[in-house]
Amino acid sequence: MFPASFEYHTPGTIDEAVSLLKQHPDDAKLIAGGHSLLPMMKLRFAQPAHLVDLRKISGLSGIREIDGAVLIGATTTHRMIETSAVLTRRIPILPEAAHLIGDPLVRNRGTIGGSLAHADPAADLPAVILALGAELKVLGQKGTRTIKSEAFFTGLLTTALTPEEVITEIRIPDLPAGTGTAYTKHPHPASRFAVVGVAAVITIDGKTIKRARVGITGVGEHAVRGMAVENALSGKSPDDAMLAAAAAHAADGLELRADSQGPVDYKKDLLTRFTLTALTRAVARAKT
Repeated sequence: MFPASFEYHTPGTIDEAVSLLKQHPDDAKLIAGGHSLLPMMKLRFAQPAHLVDLRKISGLSGIREIDGAVLIGATTTHRMIETSAVLTRRIPILPEAAHLIGDPLVRNRGTIGGSLAHADPAADLPAVILALGAELKVLGQKGTRTIKSEAFFTGLLTTALTPEEVITEIRIPDLPAGTGTAYTKHPHPASRFAVVGVAAVITIDGKTIKRARVGITGVGEHAVRGMAVENALSGKSPDDAMLAAAAAHAADGLELRADSQGPVDYKKDLLTRFTLTALTRAVARAKT
């Protein structure tokens, strides 16, 4: 199918993009890579009258190191994240997850900001930024504000962004010493979206787990923290039995949904299995 007719805008600055969103608050959409929006437009699930392309705005793409954090521009592609030496050295879970997104064409065009703003319930990066405790810098008519990742995803394809706001940057705090990370998923065989995906960030101090953050995607309306798993890990010695016991709590407190990928019991079983895999890998990496 062909999309409904629309007016195409190519702002040269982020302020111009925000102004366009303000002018058309109910019928404008942002586009960066386009892999989420364009298929919806072709099926006419989305019919924006105005399309605002961010790709010509300088300064929105790139990866920068600062004291205590790494900053990733919103239009940075998955491929740039996958191949970044900075991220491989400082935050390796991001290249690991980016490598598992779609195929080379998707990774070369899709962007981190687009993925997060679209908030697909089976996307990979939302779970990862939750596990990392990332912050999102956004710009709107009222100026700049920062949204913590825990408060960003609010529902199915819904975020804390207001209609005139644009993600400009994602801030990832440095990982503490003794931290291991891992992302793993059961991918859909065609789309490569996560039927279940789990991100684990584990910090070990001596022989005990000092800090644990777990992000989960694919099983509900949006990515969430695996709080029950985190609580089961905190202060414990990370042996195989303990990790298995913690992974058994992966579905606790979550609203798993049945869909075309399988019933709730199937999702719960996958979630337990992949949580254990992510925890095991993260702990092993924390010890090296």
